[in-house]
Amino acid sequence: MIKSMSKKSPSKTKGNNLNHELTPSQIVESLNKYIIGQNEAKRAVAIALRNRWRRQQIKDTMREEILPNNIILIGPTGVGKTEIARRLAKLSNAPFLKIEASKFTEVGYVGRDVESMIRDLTDISVNMVKSEKTGEVQAKAEQLAEERILDILIPPVKKVGPSGADADPNSEAYQNQKTREWMREKLKKGEMDDKMIEFDAAAQTAIGMQVLGPFGMDDMGINIQEIMGNIMPKKKKKRKTPIKEARVVMTQEEAQKLIDMEAVQKEAIQRAENSGIVFLDEIDKIVGSGGKAQGPDVSREGVQRDLLPIVEGSNVNTKYGVVKTDHVLFIASGAFHISKPSDLIPELQGRFPIRVELKSLTEDDFIKILTTTENALLKQYNALLETEGVQLDFTDDGIREIAKIATEVNEQVENIGARRLHTILTTLLEDILFDVPDKLPSETVKITSEFVKGKLDSIVKNRDLSKFIL
Repeated sequence: MIKSMSKKSPSKTKGNNLNHELTPSQIVESLNKYIIGQNEAKRAVAIALRNRWRRQQIKDTMREEILPNNIILIGPTGVGKTEIARRLAKLSNAPFLKIEASKFTEVGYVGRDVESMIRDLTDISVNMVKSEKTGEVQAKAEQLAEERILDILIPPVKKVGPSGADADPNSEAYQNQKTREWMREKLKKGEMDDKMIEFDAAAQTAIGMQVLGPFGMDDMGINIQEIMGNIMPKKKKKRKTPIKEARVVMTQEEAQKLIDMEAVQKEAIQRAENSGIVFLDEIDKIVGSGGKAQGPDVSREGVQRDLLPIVEGSNVNTKYGVVKTDHVLFIASGAFHISKPSDLIPELQGRFPIRVELKSLTEDDFIKILTTTENALLKQYNALLETEGVQLDFTDDGIREIAKIATEVNEQVENIGARRLHTILTTLLEDILFDVPDKLPSETVKITSEFVKGKLDSIVKNRDLSKFIL
């Protein structure tokens, strides 16, 4: 049913065309390629992502009333919270910002204020739209850049005389045109790429300004560079580069001229408001200690209170215009080792109605992470050593032994989830990574359970040592 709907109702926002093509089950399927387990979290973010597109298909009267259901992902470190967010960003093709809640401080303290995250999201949105528009005018920009290069190599002759006089093969204009066409062919074939050329390029003027106080220009929503650039004429500087490099510079300049920045900014604000996603990491770090402690805790509850209007819906001034946050989706995450989600102030808890608890990873999960994901660690190490002509052959019992040790160490010391695999593999393969290529072993190195035990058993048994090495 959903597939047929998405075919009949094409998305109105170009930036979301990937969104509406992916159903929740397809989103989960895509996430499964990179993240093992955590099906509840995947389902929650998949539904939230699909709902962004669904809302935009509804008539205006109802559309404004439908607010996103913000999500809190709860779970220990290394179980996939951030990875889910990273992969969701690539799938969503929507403005996406990942930021740590611990960066913010209550207004009046030194640090970033919470509104800066919406300004950052808008910057990302503008860059996305600008990149898309640049792609649309790329072919035209390349043609204009080619003309500029030809004008430098073979300056055009001013056409004079009655209409049709230029058709005379003996005329200077006709000869000039033929020479330019001949040179154009050579440029297209790349035969002139290494020839040096001098041309005028726009100079980047860096404007320095000291800002007294806790806020920078980004926090104030002022684009000083743009203001000063409009007042002062744009400078040109002579550059001498090979034609290959000059073509890139000129194409960028021509593309900038072809893009309507007002339209870009307008579309970017609309996209940030309706499709923007903010991933607020480490939200447990802004839970106060209930007045039991002094010092660093003093502004934590203040940060929570500052977050309330942003998450609920407010207007934020940015250098591109006012951005409404009513329909921005917020996904928060935290380990909540020391605190609990219920320790957040009640008003903020109410802003995150969907809570998903991510599970600790098991031995079988570790085996899948090592072997089946698209960016599996074993594939990464194999790719690194293949550059030196060495092939790693991990046997099934060797892989299981690595997963078993990772599980044991996580239980005994600190549970850092899948990150434990990085430390274990680095220790396991340290000698091989060091010896190659000076002491090149056989072309294939077999990693068996005996090999793994020989390298790691003493570390695992010595609990004190494992704290430092693993």
